[in-house]
Amino acid sequence: QVQFVESGGGLVQPGGSLTLSCTASGSLFRFKAVGWYRQVPGKQRELVAALSNGGRAESYSDPVKGRFTISRDNAKSTAQLQMNNLKPEDTAVYYCNIGLWEEVLGGNGLDSWGQGTQVTVSS
Repeated sequence: QVQFVESGGGLVQPGGSLTLSCTASGSLFRFKAVGWYRQVPGKQRELVAALSNGGRAESYSDPVKGRFTISRDNAKSTAQLQMNNLKPEDTAVYYCNIGLWEEVLGGNGLDSWGQGTQVTVSS
């Protein structure tokens, strides 16, 4: 079972930037698409960004398009989420996970979740 460790969250002012990192255990990472998700209390977890295993296909949710960038390093089994021009509505716990492209996009059939990293955007 793959385990995920997310890091890089924190408190940032509106308009600021953060870079989140995700490290996956095991050797499956390079063969799978990776997704960044976020969740606020009382709401379902939602996909923020996805990147195919080879890095050729990307997908972003509408609220973050043009502000967030997903990347990955298959040699290190890591993924990053560069977040710019952060807004208060970006406040959430952010998670990563891997799976087939369709699974990552739909958030279904994914492996177990890590602890996530809290991002708080506030002045």
